[in-house]
Amino acid sequence: MRPKSLLTLLNSVNNQSLYPNEILIVDGSIDTNTKEMFSTESFENLRYYLVDKKDRGLTKQRNYGISKVSNDSEVIAFVDDDTKLSNIYFETLINTFKEDNSITGVGGVALNEYRWQLKNSKVHYNNYKYYSFDGYVYKEGLRNVFRNFLGLQSNQFPGIMPKFSNGRTCGYPLTGKIYEVDLLVGMSFSFKREVFKNINFSDYFEGYGLYEDADYSLRALSFGKNVVNTNLHLEHYHASSGRPNKYTYGKMVMRNGWYVWRVKYPSPSVKSRFKWNMIVFLLTIIRFSNILTTKNKVAAFTESIGRTVGWCSLLFNKPKIEI
Repeated sequence: MRPKSLLTLLNSVNNQSLYPNEILIVDGSIDTNTKEMFSTESFENLRYYLVDKKDRGLTKQRNYGISKVSNDSEVIAFVDDDTKLSNIYFETLINTFKEDNSITGVGGVALNEYRWQLKNSKVHYNNYKYYSFDGYVYKEGLRNVFRNFLGLQSNQFPGIMPKFSNGRTCGYPLTGKIYEVDLLVGMSFSFKREVFKNINFSDYFEGYGLYEDADYSLRALSFGKNVVNTNLHLEHYHASSGRPNKYTYGKMVMRNGWYVWRVKYPSPSVKSRFKWNMIVFLLTIIRFSNILTTKNKVAAFTESIGRTVGWCSLLFNKPKIEI
């Protein structure tokens, strides 16, 4: 349901220094607008599939696409349809895999979401309000300021899931380095074919599929290393169409978040369980407070209710973990 966004992405693919051997479009639209776009636009090596209801939804469409990939493909790269790639995206991606044979998963950096700044040696940065790493600083959002103050912040690097699940989501600064992580973001992640031969995307994450990328990234660690290459660049525009309502989104934040936590840590300690629930409580209170502080008060309210319902549902109806 995003033909204009998709066209922007494909035009950026056309400008690649290393062009893909094949491009698969798996369209879950309930209209034909995207299909009709291809009657006037053509791209080399592109195959288009408009799937029906039984194959519709993010994880189902990912699995459908994998089933259509050529047998001689060595790397399968996923990018969201609302992204735009740098001109050397695929060249940089392939070189990352070549650099270290133990790397089986690679993610990139969205430049338009980048908020790191070079650290100024003459400035004092409050540890509650700033996160320092590798000569850079990142200004924390309100939720992380509270977590820092309350001792609920992760002591792991970004992209690493701590024992209580809620890690740092700030990404990495543009140092030109490659960083090993647990979690890759679905807007830009790629894996070697051997990973896809052994695991599929979980059917638990139906429809919009919030955190399906985290689930897959964690299970992919069985086959090698996941890394973020800070030279692998794109832009991510977060198109609004195709997303769930805020109540459903709020429920997914809780239930899907609990699910991926238990994928890595099936039996967390009492301390980790306490921290997880304290962070859930804190973030829910902050979201409720947005009813007073943001323009879209209805969205803040409905998401807050969804979070509350999702959290309470875990008391009597926990998701079943698929490994």
